[in-house]
Amino acid sequence: MTVTRFAPSPTGHIHIGNLRTALFNWLIARKAGGTFILRLDDTDPERSKEEYADAIREDLEWLGLTWDREERQSLRLDRYAEAADRLRDAGRFYEAFETPGELDLKRKKQLNMGRPPVYDRAALGLDEDERARLRAERGDGVWRFRLDHERIEWADGILGPVSIDAASVSDPVLIRGDGQILYTLASVVDDSEMGVTHVVRGSDHVTNTATQIQIMAALGHGHPDFAHHSLLTGPQGEALSKRLGTLSLRQLREAGLEPMAVLSLMARLGSSDPVELRGSLDELVEGFDVARFGAAPTKFDPADLEPLTARVLSARPYADMAGTIRAAGVPDAIAPAFWEAVRENVGTRARIAPWWHLFRDGPDPQVAPEDRAFVDEAMALLPPHPYGEDAWGEWTEAVKARTGRKGKALFMPLRRAVTGLERGPDMATVLPLFQVPLR
Repeated sequence: MTVTRFAPSPTGHIHIGNLRTALFNWLIARKAGGTFILRLDDTDPERSKEEYADAIREDLEWLGLTWDREERQSLRLDRYAEAADRLRDAGRFYEAFETPGELDLKRKKQLNMGRPPVYDRAALGLDEDERARLRAERGDGVWRFRLDHERIEWADGILGPVSIDAASVSDPVLIRGDGQILYTLASVVDDSEMGVTHVVRGSDHVTNTATQIQIMAALGHGHPDFAHHSLLTGPQGEALSKRLGTLSLRQLREAGLEPMAVLSLMARLGSSDPVELRGSLDELVEGFDVARFGAAPTKFDPADLEPLTARVLSARPYADMAGTIRAAGVPDAIAPAFWEAVRENVGTRARIAPWWHLFRDGPDPQVAPEDRAFVDEAMALLPPHPYGEDAWGEWTEAVKARTGRKGKALFMPLRRAVTGLERGPDMATVLPLFQVPLR
């Protein structure tokens, strides 16, 4: 059975880049009829917050990315401790005591000599007395996994054949001096014990994948199929950061963007396929192929979501939008007519309320100086309020007869005077929605 997972750390709100990882893994599992696991990487007790765990669930539920089961790494610490003991027994785990400053000095010396800044394994030369002395002076050391210096190879689902020389990589720290289990060890143990078959994640994890393959082998396990997608950047090429809230899913939701607009874009962005608005999650699943994605950094612009969201909303019947329209303050008696009038001119749900404010309170007229006399004359011919279904046609015919204007010269100044906008819904449907007289 195909098993995938999404393993966010509950230390902040997830952003659009995190979604890409979650979506790809979800699509693979659903296409194969397999299992999708939400696995919270909450081994850091200081930074992990329950409020962020709740937010992760809310964001995924908003998008419809349901999970088959949830796992919490904080409840599996005994499993990681057992794996660490096995690595010690196998001679693949060793304690190191260098301070951050000492490590930084070593890296600088290596770079100055033209060498890669790889940990020199000095801790392997310590005898038990030296380790005891350092432990007494500095406290417990970190635990590093001793890599076999050989090439690590795998067939990547996006990058193709990947080969990394383990000698060019520092022995990874798997347990901090304070005993905290780090991501690499926890992920290896969980992927192996949970039967994860496919792992899709960002290309910044490629080196980490190489070390994890060796750790899995040292624990007697094979490894999942790996695929590393390109990293998303912001519109200007800037990095995305969940802690800064940059392009967080919460922000997109609060902006009134539609889940299917977000998912349709993310399921194709960076692939060889054009972005197409999908009507359902099933359609996304059917058309997904991770092999069609590339490795080059991919720019994401939130502005691309508005046209897709507008298309989603314009196709929504009133019954689907009634709650949102009611929340905007639109009375039930006119809500269906209101939606029919504005549905093709609402970029996001957040822009529904401003339309109602216009009809409830009246416009902020936009009148060009050269049209002032014309508009004043036209407003004097406006039928009395409330405006009926034929009010716009009757009014414009009267204005045309009085002033001789026609076409754009007739309609555009009147639209701007009535709505404050240069474009929008059919004015014949707009005029009857005004709750106040316009003159």
